[in-house]
Amino acid sequence: MDEERALYIVRAGEAGAIERVLRDYSDKHRATFKFESTDEDKRKKLCEGIFKVLVKDIPTTCQVSCLEVLRILSRDKKVLVPVTTKENMQILLRLAKLNESDDSLEKVSEFPVIVESLKCLCNIVFNSQMAQQLSLELNLAAKLCNLLRKCKDRKFINDIKCFDLRLLFLLSLLHTDIRSQLRYELQGLPLLTQILESAFSIKWTDEYESAIDHNGPPLSPQETDCAIEALKALFNVTVDSWKVHKESDSHQFRVMAAVLRHCLLIVGPTEDKTEELHSNAVNLLSNVPVSCLDVLICPLTHEETAQEATTLDELPSDKTAEKETVLKNNTMVYSGMNMEAIHVLLNFMEKRIDKGSSYREGLTPVLSLLTECSRAHRNIRKFLKDQVLPPLRDVTNRPEVGSTVRNKLVRLMTHVDLGVKQIAAEFLFVLCKERVDSLLKYTGYGNAAGLLAARGLLAGGRGDNWYSEDEDTDTEEYKNAKPNINLITGHLEEPMPNPIDEMTEEQKEYEAMKLVNMLDKLSSFLLFQCVYHTAARDASL
Repeated sequence: MDEERALYIVRAGEAGAIERVLRDYSDKHRATFKFESTDEDKRKKLCEGIFKVLVKDIPTTCQVSCLEVLRILSRDKKVLVPVTTKENMQILLRLAKLNESDDSLEKVSEFPVIVESLKCLCNIVFNSQMAQQLSLELNLAAKLCNLLRKCKDRKFINDIKCFDLRLLFLLSLLHTDIRSQLRYELQGLPLLTQILESAFSIKWTDEYESAIDHNGPPLSPQETDCAIEALKALFNVTVDSWKVHKESDSHQFRVMAAVLRHCLLIVGPTEDKTEELHSNAVNLLSNVPVSCLDVLICPLTHEETAQEATTLDELPSDKTAEKETVLKNNTMVYSGMNMEAIHVLLNFMEKRIDKGSSYREGLTPVLSLLTECSRAHRNIRKFLKDQVLPPLRDVTNRPEVGSTVRNKLVRLMTHVDLGVKQIAAEFLFVLCKERVDSLLKYTGYGNAAGLLAARGLLAGGRGDNWYSEDEDTDTEEYKNAKPNINLITGHLEEPMPNPIDEMTEEQKEYEAMKLVNMLDKLSSFLLFQCVYHTAARDASL
C-alpha cells in the first residue's frame, strides 16, 4: 500500500508532494531489509519512477528524499534487475559529482545529495552483478579516485570521503582487475595513504616518524570511520604486494607502515571502534613486505636516550632482565628503541586470545604478523621474547597453567583448530630462535610435539633459519630445579617415593623371585619365536 501511494504521487505529483510522500516512506522503512514478494512489481516501478524524477530540475531536498528511498529499495536484489541500466548509473554518477566535468565541491548544500548518491551506488554495486559490470565500463574506480583527490584535505566532508572509500573497497573486493588498476594506473597506494594521513592529522618529525600526542583527544567518529574504510581499501590494493614487491616500492611501503604505526598508537571514540581500527591496521600490515616493517620501531632521540639511561640506573642491580625494558613517559623502550607499536600489537593479541572465540579470523593475522616481524628483525624478536618468554623462575606449575601471555600461547599449542595451534607454536618457536631445547624449556615436550613432528625435529636440533647467539639467560632458580623438571610436562614434579624403602626383607625376596620368573618366561618365549621363524625360513627354501 505504501509503494502504491508513493508511486502514484511520484508519477503525477509536483516536487513538494513527492518530497513529502517519499520522506514518509523513508521514515517508515528506514530499518527494513526484507521485503514482501507480493509488492515486488510495485517497488520496481517505484524505482523507475524515482529515476525519472531525478533527471528533472527539482530542489535539493527532494533529490535527497528520492535517493533515500532508492537506497532503501536497493537492498532488494530482485528490484535492481530491471532498473540497473547504464543511463540510471550515469544519473547517480552525476549526482555524486563523479563526472570529470565537475571540478570542485564548493556548494555545501549539495553535500547531502552526494552522500546519498554514493550510498545508493554502494548498495547497487554490492547487490547487482550488472552494476558491477557497468562499473568497469564506466571506469567508476578512476572517478572515485578523482573525487577523493578533490576532498582529501577537507575535513568537513568526511561523509563523502567515507562512502567514496567504501565504494572503492567494494569494487576492489568484487573485481581483481580493479586492484591492479588502482595500484598502478590510478596510484591508489599513495592516494589512500594520504587519506589516512589526513584522517590522523599526522605531523612528520622524520622521514618515517610522526609526532604522537599521548594526551591528545581521540579520533572523532567520522575520522575513525573514514580511516577504517581507507584501511580496507588499501588492504585490497596491496593484497598481492609480497609477490610483486620491487625495491622502487620500498619508500611507499615504509611510509604506509609509518602511518600504520601512528594508527596503532592512537585511539578511537570508543573501545570497540579502537579495536576495529587496530584490527584493520593489523590486516594491512600483513600485506607490507616484511623488510619494510622495521619502521614500526625507531631509535630514541638524544633526550629520550638520556631519560632511559637515568631510568636504567634507578633499577636495582639484581633486576637484570627488567633492565632491558623500561617504561618512560608512556613510551615502551627496549635497548634504545621505541617499542610502543610492538607493545600495542602484543596487547591486541592477548585481548584476542582472551575473547576465546573466532581465533582463526581474529587471532591468526596478528600472530602471523608478530612471527614474521620476529623472524626478520632481531630487536623486535628480543623485545617480544622479553615480554612473552621472560627468564624462568617458578617452574612448579605446568607451562599451560596460569594467566601470563606465555601460558595462554602454550594452551593454544594444543587447540583443536590446526591453523591456530600451528601459528601459536611457530611464534614461540621463532622467539626461541628455532632451537628445540629452548622451546621445550618454555613449553614442555608434550605441548611442542605437534610442531616438532611437522618439522622433523622430534630428536632435537634447530630450524632452518639463522639467528644470532645470545647469552645464557637461565636464572639460578631454574638451574637448581632443572635436574628434577619433567621434560614431557615442562614443570617441576615432586620426587616419587621409592616403594622398596617400605618393604620388609621377605617382601623384597618375593618380588625378586617374581621378577626372575617373569624374565625366565620372556626368555623362553623369545627362544621359541627364534626357533619357529628359523624353521619356517628353512621350510620355504
